[in-house]
Amino acid sequence: MTVANRVSLIVKQLLREPLVHFMLLGTLLFGVYAYAERDVGGVEGSKQIRLTIDDLSQMIMVFKSQWRRNPTPEELRQLVEDRVHEEVLYREALALGLDKDDTIVRRRMTQKMQFLAEDVAAAREPTTEELGTWYQANRDQFVSPPRVSFRHLYFSPDRRGARARDDAAAALANLAGQPEDLSLASTIADPFMFQEYYRDRAPEFLGKEFGPNFALAVAKLSPGLWQGPIASGFGWHLVFIDTVIPGRVPAFEEVEADVKKAWLAEQKTQAWRKAYQDMRAKYTVLLPTPPESALASGTTSRDKQTPSLSGEGGS
Repeated sequence: MTVANRVSLIVKQLLREPLVHFMLLGTLLFGVYAYAERDVGGVEGSKQIRLTIDDLSQMIMVFKSQWRRNPTPEELRQLVEDRVHEEVLYREALALGLDKDDTIVRRRMTQKMQFLAEDVAAAREPTTEELGTWYQANRDQFVSPPRVSFRHLYFSPDRRGARARDDAAAALANLAGQPEDLSLASTIADPFMFQEYYRDRAPEFLGKEFGPNFALAVAKLSPGLWQGPIASGFGWHLVFIDTVIPGRVPAFEEVEADVKKAWLAEQKTQAWRKAYQDMRAKYTVLLPTPPESALASGTTSRDKQTPSLSGEGGS
């Protein structure tokens, strides 16, 4: 084997080593950092755009998450230039006051202020005892609703017109004392666009599927017999209740994860309300004097002073 071949083999083996990859990436990272830092000496601070190692690392991570590889030196330089492009335009826009009186900018800034206040509350991890005490005071939020399993026969107003309800009532008379029997659907009822049998459904689901009045009516039915006719948003139904599972308050251990989410949401709301009240207290709001036509006839000159709202009001 020639010397050249041996050198080529050694280079190939080195390029397969993860440590070598890391060293090359580090060299590339510091090279780009030097590029970003070039020519800043003697320039006033307000005109400097300083990128840190963390900034460059973040660019590489984002690039790698998208392309499943590290950027080439040229790609990394372009990433740096894109960041510089964004920063230059942002600073120039601020210098021109383009952020003033912009509804979108104002809305985004207010959202960020709220997020900051809420993040303070989310930073604290509650103890199990604290969550348990909070759960006892807010158990109504976690009540499991009652659930029913039932079969129904459908009578369509589109097919039967005004006779739909009467046909359902006549069918109920024939079904009196009869057990649940799916075969009857093909002989005395109409096809239904959804299911003929529903298992363990809560009132909320029935309200969305059939309408709130249907859900309320089914909640009052007894299991074990055909009942109706019951109106829904589709037409008329005869209903056979199989089982009823009563609603209950679950044990804390069953819903601890949900309790924590609800507790954090409440803490965020309270933190934001307190933060806003503190900020609001710093300001006095001056309102314009209402036009003469809006003043009552008996208003005095003293009443015409510009009203104001102190910082203690509003939320």
